[in-house]
Amino acid sequence: MNAGLVPDSVVQSPYLSFVRHGFFTRVGGVSEGPYASLNCSTKSGDDPAAIAENRSRVAGFFGLSGESLLGVTQVHGDGVITVREPWKPGEGAAADAMVTDREDVALGVITADCGPVLFASKDGRVVGAAHAGWRGAVSGVLEATVAAMIALAVKADEIVAVVGPCIAQKSYEVGGDMRDEALSADAQAEPFFAVGAREGHFQFDLAGYCQDRLRRGGLVAGAAVGRDTLTDERRFFSHRRRTLAGGGPIGHQISVIAAGTGAGFR
Repeated sequence: MNAGLVPDSVVQSPYLSFVRHGFFTRVGGVSEGPYASLNCSTKSGDDPAAIAENRSRVAGFFGLSGESLLGVTQVHGDGVITVREPWKPGEGAAADAMVTDREDVALGVITADCGPVLFASKDGRVVGAAHAGWRGAVSGVLEATVAAMIALAVKADEIVAVVGPCIAQKSYEVGGDMRDEALSADAQAEPFFAVGAREGHFQFDLAGYCQDRLRRGGLVAGAAVGRDTLTDERRFFSHRRRTLAGGGPIGHQISVIAAGTGAGFR
């Protein structure tokens, strides 16, 4: 166990038990106040030293240094980077996903309601991590991640993908304008919008939609961990919770995967 991390610091999926991975919570770090405690966002207003220590603890979970934990500048798009050489923390290019076959780096995506999706070939040789908010999912970031893995000599039906903790349908009220925009890009998204309690509003199933996009992309193995980031304040940061509370600073949890076999945290 890495210093500071506890069992509540990470959620793992049995579908990825053959590879090093973790959907980390907000528990087990050194950040304080609204960033408490395992905030891993280099773009937040948190103390840089605290962020570095938190990311070091996460990287240590994989037996790596903090400099080996890579991230991108997330922009809610469909860009994917194939990692061939690491970069300095906080200097990742604009994109929303990464793939690699290197075992000496870990791929991390930052979320606070959006869907973190971790991918691995069944032999653990190639892995990927994607940040999938509704815009990214609709624009095809998940399929783009699969395509980038295929370019590393993996077949689609050899890839397992898991959607991590994100805002649940019961918590995710959206307006008709968002629904219209999503359906104009993907008519097959319609089943994932349930009628909301307020007139003209809907409840969107982000995790279910991501799983559907993965299936349509040719994956035969996929799952969701089923944790709601909005309702579990002790374990997860949530943009929607912050908005409902009137705004203010916020931290972000990180979801990470590394190539090479090994279940990791126990």
